[in-house]
Amino acid sequence: MPRRQLLGGSSNPHVVALYDSIGQDYRHHRRPDPRIRDDIVRSLGNARTVVNVGAGTGSYEPSDRLVIAVEPSIVMIRQRAHDAAPAIQATAMALPFRGAAFDASLAILTIHHWPDWQRGLQELRRVARGRIVIVTWDPSTPGFWLTDYFPDTLQCDRQVFPTLPQIGRVLGETTVSELPVPHDCSDGFLGAYWRRPEAYLSHGVRSAISTFSKLGDISSGLERLRQDLRAGDWHRRYGRVLSLPTLDLGYRILVAG
Repeated sequence: MPRRQLLGGSSNPHVVALYDSIGQDYRHHRRPDPRIRDDIVRSLGNARTVVNVGAGTGSYEPSDRLVIAVEPSIVMIRQRAHDAAPAIQATAMALPFRGAAFDASLAILTIHHWPDWQRGLQELRRVARGRIVIVTWDPSTPGFWLTDYFPDTLQCDRQVFPTLPQIGRVLGETTVSELPVPHDCSDGFLGAYWRRPEAYLSHGVRSAISTFSKLGDISSGLERLRQDLRAGDWHRRYGRVLSLPTLDLGYRILVAG
């Protein structure tokens, strides 16, 4: 039986609906970036058993440790590789494990989708004997050039991402590290294409980014970006970023415990 097998559990209909919608070709556009993977694996320290909550297709799950994945969307689970960690269909707010069942718990760009992120964080704490590693976005970040074309993206994300102090109040003492985005990042989250503006014109790229699924009509922003790229206006305004190897866009790794 393939290791991506569904082990059972329950799911939240709102999160499932989102990822059943945007997850159809998720694995094609959301390929793990090896530099980000290295940062995440280092943050896990010497943990040998890990629960990956909101695991999606399995990006960044370490292959040298025992991992159990938790994911509410069956569409995402079905896109996991055959040799990926076994997956349980369940939600962060009700992890089907006893207390202190794992050395570490892991949550990568997922807590903003949890209907009750505080309860989810408490669950991460409950099932981990040691550290908790969270990859998230800092809503105090001012954004980057994309918001000039799609201004609602910043407000949309600020409404759902908890602040770093809020997370700290739930988890206790927490260390925070920057997670700079490489210019050729292979994982197509919202900020991944900061040096490849043409990518945002692709429906396939946008369909794998949850923020775009929550926006209204973006046709005027797309047309303006298309025209600015064609006329060279984008390069005149923002071309300075083309010389940068990485950019800090507010993504952070938080480690507690």
